Amino acid sequence: MKKINKQTCSDMRAEYDFSSMKGGVRGKYAKRYTAGTNLVLLDKDVAKSFPTDEAVNKALRFVLKAADMAKPKHT
Repeated sequence: MKKINKQTCSDMRAEYDFSSMKGGVRGKYAKRYTAGTNLVLLDKDVAKSFPTDEAVNKALRFVLKAADMAKPKHT
């Protein structure tokens, strides 16, 4: 793990307010990032409609299939 540079802390501007940034976890998505996963965070109102990641994938596949069917066929 890298050591935190003490000089960096003093370089932070006074207008940066980190008190509202609660619950941050270092490396939370690091494993997925290194695995090459395309991670997408849904807005809360959208996430309420999908109980699982499988439900999101199923809905997106349906939209992609519908969009593909709507394209005119070139013959």
